[in-house]
Amino acid sequence: MSSSLSSAPEPPKRVRKTPEARRAEIVAAAAAIALTEGLECITVRRIADELAVRPGLISHYFPAVEDLVAEAFGVAATAELDELIPAGEAPGSALERLARFLSLTQGERYDSTGRLWLNARYLSRQRPVLRERVGHQEGRWRERLTGLIEEGVAAGLFRTEDPLVTAVQILVVLDGLGVHVNTDRSGHPPAVADLAAVTAERELGLPKGALRAHTPH
Repeated sequence: MSSSLSSAPEPPKRVRKTPEARRAEIVAAAAAIALTEGLECITVRRIADELAVRPGLISHYFPAVEDLVAEAFGVAATAELDELIPAGEAPGSALERLARFLSLTQGERYDSTGRLWLNARYLSRQRPVLRERVGHQEGRWRERLTGLIEEGVAAGLFRTEDPLVTAVQILVVLDGLGVHVNTDRSGHPPAVADLAAVTAERELGLPKGALRAHTPH
């Protein structure tokens, strides 16, 4: 046998992923597709092609594609929530963190997630599993924002009789503004663009412009 053959490198061995790692990989790929293309584009074949695996592997972890669609939405929505309103202790006062939250929801960076919420709510009319996940995520948003408001009340920064009601009012305004995510918003006057901040200031007993003054630059 020639030395050239004996010294030829062996092909790299494939590393078998744990079931947890493989499942997370599948969900992450589905979440990325959901954000860029829409939940309806999540199919077994599409995810298999994305990961260069056989469709049977995807079906092994998600026998029903509807479960994968719901999981992908949940992962994408949770990632957004953790970025906008981090859980647990976070730097800055409640006022500063609320101002940061509201400023980030106006940025183009989160337009893809706004489209995802519109997409999920529309599709959930006929998809019970997705509908349950949308409701769960809405509850997490209410809980997280209510907690932030309660923290501000305890610190004497906010004034409101019912933090939950105030949180819902702010989220309803944000949802209403999010409906326009697919349209040209360049002509919106500041009174419309800042509607969520104006609502929060009014309902939390803050001076006009207080939240916008604490918007991070």
